[in-house]
Amino acid sequence: MFKIAKGYRSVSKTIRIPEKTAELLERLATKNYLSFNQLINQCIQFALSHMNEENSGMQEFKNTNLT
Repeated sequence: MFKIAKGYRSVSKTIRIPEKTAELLERLATKNYLSFNQLINQCIQFALSHMNEENSGMQEFKNTNLT
């Protein structure tokens, strides 16, 4: 039977961000035809992939698939 893949498993988390940051992110998401959630996930992926491994404690996660 054909099944459509979701792409990745997900969990729900609640975060608190400054109101002005949320407004900016909403505008960016809308302008780029993304959901707010998609934009946040892209921002997180970018930040994690550009962290300085030596100073961040990220060495143990270097080869971890994040999707």
